[in-house]
Amino acid sequence: MKRYKELFAFPHVWVLVLAAFPARVAYGMVALGIFFKTEGATNSVAIAGLAIGINSLAGAATAGVRGSLLDRFGQKWPLRIFVPGYVSMLLILNTMEDKNSILTAAFLLGITAPPINLSVRPLWKNVVPDDFLRTAYAVDTSVMSTAGVIGPVVVTSLALSPRPESALAVAAALMAIGGGGLALTSVSRDWIPEKKSADYTSLWRNKAMQLLMIEGCFIGFGWGVFDVAVPAFATLEDVPHRTAWVLTAMGLGNVIGGLLGGLVSKKVSPLKAMRLTYLVWTLISIPIVFTYPGWSMVIAGGFLGLIGGTIQVFYWEVLEAVRPRGSAVGMMSWIWTVEGTLMSLGAAVGGWIAETYSPRFALSITTASIIAGFIILNLGRKRLAAANSIPTDENDLAAMEDNLPTTN
Repeated sequence: MKRYKELFAFPHVWVLVLAAFPARVAYGMVALGIFFKTEGATNSVAIAGLAIGINSLAGAATAGVRGSLLDRFGQKWPLRIFVPGYVSMLLILNTMEDKNSILTAAFLLGITAPPINLSVRPLWKNVVPDDFLRTAYAVDTSVMSTAGVIGPVVVTSLALSPRPESALAVAAALMAIGGGGLALTSVSRDWIPEKKSADYTSLWRNKAMQLLMIEGCFIGFGWGVFDVAVPAFATLEDVPHRTAWVLTAMGLGNVIGGLLGGLVSKKVSPLKAMRLTYLVWTLISIPIVFTYPGWSMVIAGGFLGLIGGTIQVFYWEVLEAVRPRGSAVGMMSWIWTVEGTLMSLGAAVGGWIAETYSPRFALSITTASIIAGFIILNLGRKRLAAANSIPTDENDLAAMEDNLPTTN
């Protein structure tokens, strides 16, 4: 824990953690908020899943473009445009009752999604020294996971309360506070996009990024199904409130897993750490298929979240090692375009699969997707060789140079 105490002693760390936190909680509320809003208005789990899928598809399809805007223009003005637009669309969606209107509003909501998480990640290089980056990524992952714990609990409680319309209204308020707060911080305003290296290749031609995108297709689809399968399972069993139990356990697991990942010695290469953790994640994903919305799913979900949170720390390090310079935000935004598009497809069909066949069959798709992702990364590990070395201080500083402000 001494490592984390030293991290928070650096200027701006607390600012970066707290400024975006309300917006991250809002993102943790949106998917379930759309699900319960749509299911309540249409009385259909399948249409509720379709609404989540459409929202995710719209967000994913435009994520690459929005991320590229940050790489080109910085964060100041893009955030000040996207945040108010997203807040407005949340409030508009909250007033809809007709199926077609809800689906249209969900689509427009996805288009206006502000890239909060994509904005925060590259800022850490300007805030902490090079040898604290793994710890900083771990904190960032855990903060996102904490928001992921709070968001589902809050939105489920509000959506099932006597005033269900308050769920999306609170999400809008939190996005306004967090997104606006991040846009106004000096760290975000003064961030200077990286300069492209002389040997820059597009993300689509980069072999390592191609591999990660293929892996992301399977993981995206699997988690898209999972995001709908859990609330669908609970709703079909007349225990919708237990959705929050499961997602809370997963979120808490993510928080702990992320913190544990940050304590792993830098003597272990990012790629080796990710592959070993991915193997454990694959094995841990199998029991979820046999669970029921109750303590069995809570326990299985908690372990799934624990290992998943650890993987995220190493995944970001691998990305940093293999990506082209000059794509600090764009690299992840385009991967999210691919992964998120498949996630939206998974969410769109997840409700139908759970309702038509079986929720457990839907959960088995998530397990199969994780297994497929592990196989892909192992077969193509040579493409990620750049992440298999132990970074020296000189390597880290060289990677940071283009990201540092040129004025005091």
